[in-house]
Amino acid sequence: MAGLYDLILMVDPTAPDERRAEVISEVESMIETGGELVGSVDWGQRRMTFEIDHRPEAEYRFIQFNGDPALLERLQTRLRIMDGLLRFRIIKAKQGQPVPPPPEHAGPRRRDEREQSDTRVAARAAADAPPS
Repeated sequence: MAGLYDLILMVDPTAPDERRAEVISEVESMIETGGELVGSVDWGQRRMTFEIDHRPEAEYRFIQFNGDPALLERLQTRLRIMDGLLRFRIIKAKQGQPVPPPPEHAGPRRRDEREQSDTRVAARAAADAPPS
């Protein structure tokens, strides 16, 4: 039974340009061979929440596709051993769901902004807590 899936690739930005292009090309051709490529969006290079293999950034690529369980198994097997790929995630999506736009570039939050919002959250949680 085929389904709609979202695939997020985190490509190593330190890999040669040719290798990064090969990663995307190989994944898209695997999908087109066993399923249907719905959309592919380059989200660009972004800072990761935590370092992977001592790399603070990755090039993100979002791919939406239709495929069956056999395609998912082949993709997961190949993506686990693919050079130039730091991480990937495949998520089942709802039919008719549009391809999401690239995330907006948000700068790092300033410490004073974070502390103010954290204080407001803590004060609200204390106000909502049941009396003891």
